[in-house]
Amino acid sequence: MSSYEGLNVKTNVMLAQYSTFRCGGPAKYFAQPSSEEEILALLDAAKNSGDEVFILGSGSNILFSDKGFDGLVIKIGKEFGEVTVEDEGDTALVKAQAGAPMATFGMKCASNSLQGAEFICGIPGSVGGGVYMNAGAYGGEMKNIAVSVRYIYEGEIHEIAAEDCQFGYRTSIFEKNPGMIVTGFTARLPKGDKAQIDALVAELREKRTKSQPLDVPSAGSTFKRPEGYYAGKLIEDSGLKGFALNDSGAQVSPKHAGFVVNNGGKAKASDVMELIRYIQDKVFADSGVHLETEVRLVGGDF
Repeated sequence: MSSYEGLNVKTNVMLAQYSTFRCGGPAKYFAQPSSEEEILALLDAAKNSGDEVFILGSGSNILFSDKGFDGLVIKIGKEFGEVTVEDEGDTALVKAQAGAPMATFGMKCASNSLQGAEFICGIPGSVGGGVYMNAGAYGGEMKNIAVSVRYIYEGEIHEIAAEDCQFGYRTSIFEKNPGMIVTGFTARLPKGDKAQIDALVAELREKRTKSQPLDVPSAGSTFKRPEGYYAGKLIEDSGLKGFALNDSGAQVSPKHAGFVVNNGGKAKASDVMELIRYIQDKVFADSGVHLETEVRLVGGDF
């Protein structure tokens, strides 16, 4: 523990409380930095201790193992979540630190009459995680509005142009290179009609509320969209909408078959994983399509 002295690092922190799935064992070490300098110091300390590092955002796309994480979890959250707007005439630059919630970023754009980020307002997660996986919804993706990204790599702070970020469907250069840690994001958006922007935000929010199980612990869409198909439709066609293997609390959502939910937050990660594997096997047997998890599996053995 000596290398973490003075860095406000906690020990044996249960990760379930930092995951929207409400699953997961303890992190050996856990920290919530509020600056790039603090992140750099934590990374340096972990390197000196030989500890593996996991960068956590809002935990909305994570399934932590019941065994937890045997290393340092660095949670980049609201302590490192400033969003600022710089007017450029007909457009504006919106700069966000990685810990800013996506919804906060989207609403900041809307409140400044900036159009193009309406799709972000209902996406759970942080800006850093959104950049990492090129998050998207209702036809919009982070890559559509991105100008540049700040990141830490090998102990130094860098900035990269959006066109060099290798954005693809739920991926980026950062997802392909875990050593590159997103710390900030800049978007450029045109000014528009505030009433129209607000109306679209409300419309998309209502769509999400009606179609997704937002009142039950989950990690959003459990599976990536297979090319030429929709995961939810394949699962529903296999007769699994609302299906549960047991009474653990892990269930295919009766509202949207693409979501595995944790009813009452009582299921363990192993229960969720058992159901995920069952779904994958059944869908493959029925359709020949392999469903790949969109949810990230972290720590222990899955």
